[in-house]
Amino acid sequence: MLAEHGVAITTRFYQNLFREHPELLNVFNHAHQREGRQQAALAGAVYAAAKHIDDLGAVLPVVKQIAHKHRSLGILPEHYPVVGKNLLRAIKEILGDAATDEILQAWTEAYAVIADAFIAVEREMYTQAETQPGGWAGFRPFVIARKQPESDTITSFYLRPADGGPIATFEPGQYITLKLSIPGDPYTHLRQYSLSSAPHDPMYRISVKREDARPDQEGTISTYLHRKLKEGDTVLVSAPAGDFVLDRTSDRPVVLLSAGVGLTPMVSMLNALVHDHPERRVTFIHATTSGQTHAMAEHLTEVASAHPQVRSFLIYSRPTDADRTRGHFHKEGRIDLDWLTSVLPEEHADVYLCGPAPFLKDVRNALLVHGVPPGHIHYEYFGPAADIDAAPAS
Repeated sequence: MLAEHGVAITTRFYQNLFREHPELLNVFNHAHQREGRQQAALAGAVYAAAKHIDDLGAVLPVVKQIAHKHRSLGILPEHYPVVGKNLLRAIKEILGDAATDEILQAWTEAYAVIADAFIAVEREMYTQAETQPGGWAGFRPFVIARKQPESDTITSFYLRPADGGPIATFEPGQYITLKLSIPGDPYTHLRQYSLSSAPHDPMYRISVKREDARPDQEGTISTYLHRKLKEGDTVLVSAPAGDFVLDRTSDRPVVLLSAGVGLTPMVSMLNALVHDHPERRVTFIHATTSGQTHAMAEHLTEVASAHPQVRSFLIYSRPTDADRTRGHFHKEGRIDLDWLTSVLPEEHADVYLCGPAPFLKDVRNALLVHGVPPGHIHYEYFGPAADIDAAPAS
């Protein structure tokens, strides 16, 4: 039933939830709701939990990934009964007579097990975030110390704590959550942005793409950051979170493969690797439209020039005449298997991917065909992981 009706159930769930608890609109991403991404992600998570209800350890990685997001957003134990009540109501409304008393009772018990698993994991995360050196609970005021344009569409924001105290370290690849109040908007908005700085830097840095063309909240928030917030303004920030992180214990070569604004966590990983692990060879591959949209180009060139263990490759899908004159990109068009095979390390490497869903699916497929073990391929995607994992292996 969940496989067939899961998205319909979660869609009804959110409708009921927001009607009865409009204050929760201050927590959820409105754009993801309109696009159906949140509904699909929840349906996938509930289905996975139900499938493995007798062994939740099998879905612990998914639980931890979602728990990281919950902790960064401020989801608390008291939210779970509200969610459970509305989820059961949605199951009954969508399934009708098929939702027998036996099924609803089973789901009541199952939800209690699932909720307890999340609450336990999140409790540990809240404690760790608050008690670590430089850590804090909830949202902490940070000052925009610097705004740095990185391309025609991407700007970096350097953030330092308003109280002048130390900041928590983080793992390369993690993100922070900004809590924003826009004048005239009745709701606050929470947005998660990957940290593009390195853990040893004295300030946090996020690099945000402006989405002018999208008539939704996602574009509204990024445009507000770019055009309204200025140096000296204060934003509320939660402690770093996320499980898409660099494996510092491995000694294998590293491939960092990104597209568009997916560059941001890769820059953090690259900076950490050359600073803390200079013995590991790094292949940095980035795809973007042209030199006009290529963020942090100068920094990446400097890193590759200063560190012989780093190789850097650029792919422009639509290079300008100026790009062709300079000749600093390595491929025009899209990443394909033949080209990827020509630049990957000969031995197995740890591969990290970040970018739009079609990019992730195509590149992951190419890596599998090339023979990279699935366990060596790491990525993070908001939505059903099956959208990416279902890529054929040949």
